Amino acid sequence: MDVKDVLIEAYGRIKEEVHAVVAGLAPADLHARPAPDANSVAWLVWHLTRVQDDHVAEAAGRDQVWLSQGWEKRFGLDLPARDTGFGHSPAQVARVRVTDSGELLTGYYDAVHEQTLGFVHGLGPGDLDQIVDERWTPAVTLGVRLVSVLADDLQHVGQAAYVRGLVQREDADA
Repeated sequence: MDVKDVLIEAYGRIKEEVHAVVAGLAPADLHARPAPDANSVAWLVWHLTRVQDDHVAEAAGRDQVWLSQGWEKRFGLDLPARDTGFGHSPAQVARVRVTDSGELLTGYYDAVHEQTLGFVHGLGPGDLDQIVDERWTPAVTLGVRLVSVLADDLQHVGQAAYVRGLVQREDADA
């Protein structure tokens, strides 16, 4: 197994977890927040997807799926078009809402996942050493960027699973 295959496997794990955390949740549960300043499952999944979309698209020199495939319009959020959720206030977190079901969240994630894997499949030897961001010291390589996105996404999907557990516990206690 080469590094590219490891990355493909790892991004596949994120997809599995995103689908598992959203599956079967009603909109009220997707938006439930365990505390007024906490994040909801919907916000966490939206944010991790926006980060992957933004960061991988930039590194790949591609357009963000959010904008190029019309996901921004489908979500219809009262947020700037390129917003990824970094530094969101509790009021901004509350603006990230979906209607009917979590299919909008998983649909967007799947579209981003497809673009990410398409990019990773095309990587050749030495591509991961390419500098993609010189704003940091040391400069960020493509490999570091892809691993950073993986780490961030896995952290957020784990947080979403925890929130889901709290919400389901509250539902069971009610």
